[in-house]
Amino acid sequence: MREAGYTFEIMSPDVEEAHDPALTCDALTIENARRKALEIARQHPEATVIAADTLVYIDGEPLAKPADLNEGRDMLRKLSGRTHQVCTGVAISRGHEVETFAVITDVTFRHLTDELVTEYHSKVHVLDKAGGYAVQEHGRLIIERVDGSLTNVIGLPMDEVKTALASRGLFATR
Repeated sequence: MREAGYTFEIMSPDVEEAHDPALTCDALTIENARRKALEIARQHPEATVIAADTLVYIDGEPLAKPADLNEGRDMLRKLSGRTHQVCTGVAISRGHEVETFAVITDVTFRHLTDELVTEYHSKVHVLDKAGGYAVQEHGRLIIERVDGSLTNVIGLPMDEVKTALASRGLFATR
């Protein structure tokens, strides 16, 4: 957001996220982003609130943040040599009015050896990352290709966010 010229404040809403396996990846991430946005908008009704929720999906199964390094290692092994989807649901609200959308990006991993996974874990704190990785942190070690929005994989699809904000008359300051 800062690189795009927006002035903003980061807030962490205290909301219970949905974990409904019956929901599609876009529906689930949009619902969680909507919950986050409405909670912050309730506290700050004068603000334009942008909230996002990102999940990694492989074979229709969501991979959230790993509970420990062993689970993080298992996630990278599962993603090794395969293409998966990164889905980010975004909610933009002001008061009770909410606009939502989702962006899905395909990410293809290199074939990962145990040594490469260990090297990656020595460089990146993966416990707070959906799918147990971050494209922006030594992603070249593990990622072969990103098809679609790179900023979506980072956690906020900026092109789509800028378009949505511009439709509300909100533009970057530069």
